[in-house]
This record gives sequence, structure tokens and C-alpha cells, in this order.
Amino acid sequence: MRTATRQRLDGAWRALRLWLGATLLPAQCALCGIGCPQVLCSPCRAQYLGQGRGQLRHRCRQCANPLADIEVAQLCGRCLRQRPAYDATVTAFDYAAPVDQLLLQLKFGARLALAPLLAELLHVAIQQQTEWEAPQLLCPVPLGPARLAERGFNQALEIARPLARLLDVPLQPRLALRVRETRAQSGVAPQERQANLAHAFAIAPDHAALLPGCHVGIVDDVMSSGHTVNALAAACKRAGAARVSILVVARTPPH
Repeated sequence: MRTATRQRLDGAWRALRLWLGATLLPAQCALCGIGCPQVLCSPCRAQYLGQGRGQLRHRCRQCANPLADIEVAQLCGRCLRQRPAYDATVTAFDYAAPVDQLLLQLKFGARLALAPLLAELLHVAIQQQTEWEAPQLLCPVPLGPARLAERGFNQALEIARPLARLLDVPLQPRLALRVRETRAQSGVAPQERQANLAHAFAIAPDHAALLPGCHVGIVDDVMSSGHTVNALAAACKRAGAARVSILVVARTPPH
């Protein structure tokens, strides 16, 4: 018990120090470092996140992996062979340099001012979908208690809050629970990632009545293998959700 309390206190102090540093230091662009009143300067935004840079890329409608321009299919071969539990994915851009720094600074540098920008970029990508069907509620991917205490915040929730306002969709931050602590997926071998997430998520009993027949939007910062969002989508489907859409800021391209 003392160890868990100490972890929560250490995480809270770390988040506070990082927040104070980001607040008191002069504002600068998150990508090029030039002084500017916004978190991202206009030249970097135009160069790296302008319309057509990733948002309009031809992607699998189910998992958002890039498709070759010559492909006319709407689903990639992987989704055709083994359909995931979720029904659609929308992403703002590929998880690649230099824009991956925006997510790294949010997640590991507690630069929370980046969350509304990332939500805005994801909202733009959503608006560009020709067959977009709005979810009835948003659910951020939850962190386990230990990791939440260590980090001091949940980056998925920080993105989901402004995104819910932009979409005018209710946010249910406590809809899902991470009932089993898991290793970070980035540190798990690819062949072990699915097993790492097995039985990791459950729907909170107090909110289970919201799901039968519902279209759920799951929000996360980065989607790599897709096992995390797939495990959460499967939990939603078991609880009666009719449709699950993944709304993720960045998608790691397949190697």
C-alpha cells in the first residue's frame, strides 16, 4: 500500500514539475523550437501537417494502414484475412518523424497544451471521411492505476476531452477499466503483443447499460499493432456495442 501511495505521489510531483516548466518557460514551437505564442508555429504546421499530408492518404477503412495508390479495395489484406473487433479507424497522420515528436512531448514530457492541437488535427481528418458515421459516445483507452500514478495523466483522455467538444459527442472517461496491468506494448515483442493485452479491459458495471446497440468511438494517441484498441473494442462488443470506431491521432506504418 505504501509503495502504491508513493508511486502516485511521485507521479503527481513529476507531472506538476513538467507542467510548471512548460508554463513558466517562454512558449516555443514543439517541432522547430522557434519562439511563438502557439505550441506549433505556422510554418511547421503548413509544412508537416498541411492538408493532404497523411490525412487524405489512401487507407484501409477498417485499420487505417496505408494502401497503395493503385489499390481500389477498401480493406487491406490483413483485415480481409482476420477481421478485427473494431469496424473502422480514422487517423490524422502517420507516426513518423518529425510529427511523432508532438505525441512524444505530450506523453512523456507532459506538454498537455499539445492535446487540443492533436484533437483538432484528428477532427479535421474525421471531417474528411466520406462515409463518416458519428459515434454516440467517446471512450479513451484507459491506463492502469500504476502507470496513471507514474505519469500523472492519461494522454488518451487529454485528447478525447477537446475531441468530444469538437464532435459534440458525449465523453465517457470511466466507461472502460484496465483491470490487468500490462507491459507497455512498445516494449513487447510483436508476437507477444496480443497475449499481453488478453483480458486487460472490462466495461465498468455502472456504465454497462450504455453499450447495447451503441456506436462507441475509442480514442487513443498512437495505434501500432492495433492489439490495444482491438482488445478494448472486443470488450465493448461483448457488452453489446453494435459498432466500434477507432479515432487515433497517429498510425504507425507497417514495416
